[in-house]
This record gives sequence, C-alpha cells and structure tokens, in this order.
Amino acid sequence: MAARLLLRSGFRAAAACRAVRVPAASRCMSTGGIPTDEEQATGLEKVIMKAMKEGSDPYNMMKPKSYAGSKADPHLVPSITNKRIVGCVCEEDNTAVVWFWLHEGEAQRCPSCGSHYKLVAHELPH
Repeated sequence: MAARLLLRSGFRAAAACRAVRVPAASRCMSTGGIPTDEEQATGLEKVIMKAMKEGSDPYNMMKPKSYAGSKADPHLVPSITNKRIVGCVCEEDNTAVVWFWLHEGEAQRCPSCGSHYKLVAHELPH
C-alpha cells in the first residue's frame, strides 16, 4: 500500500513538472548574435583598433620595417621628443648592446658598427 502511494505521488510530480514550461532566458546571442571585438571595444582599445584598420600603428606594436642602415636609407626611430636612446646589436649573434643617444636632425652613426639611424617625429593618438 505504501508503494502505491509513492508511485502515485511520483507520477503526479512528474506530470506537474511536464505541464509547467519555463521560458528560456533571452540572451544577446538569440536576439542579434555575438558582438564582434570592434563592437565591444571602448576607450583606448577602440582607438588602437580603428588606427590598425586604417593601416597605421599608433603605439609601434608591429614589427618595424627593415632598412639598409646606410646614410641614404637609415633606420627610422620614432620619438615624441627631440632625442631618444637607441640600442644597437651590431652583429647578429652578439650579446652586447651598444647604447647611444640619437638626436633630431640628420642621420647619425652607431659608434661601433657604423649603421645609420634617424629620429622621426611621432605623435601619440590620445
């Protein structure tokens, strides 16, 4: 008799659960899809993404272009001031870095290897 009562109450509970339908929570994905990175970006990240789309590199995050390092085609060094300290690894497998100040104006030579560097003006986007 107790088994019958348990079975009946189990069937009733199962029927009650099936009858009640809970609406699914609405999400952004179901209404309009997942937003892209450009749609979610704000502030400085948005400025950087916009500049990268236009083809500029506002914070010099990309690999610099390679230059010959000669007087006619010097390595370009961006700077927001009129001078900048530059480190030159003169030989490919060298572990020492030769540091020197690069000033605005004509191209200057590395004191060790003779490679030419030129300071170019650079403005930050903010």
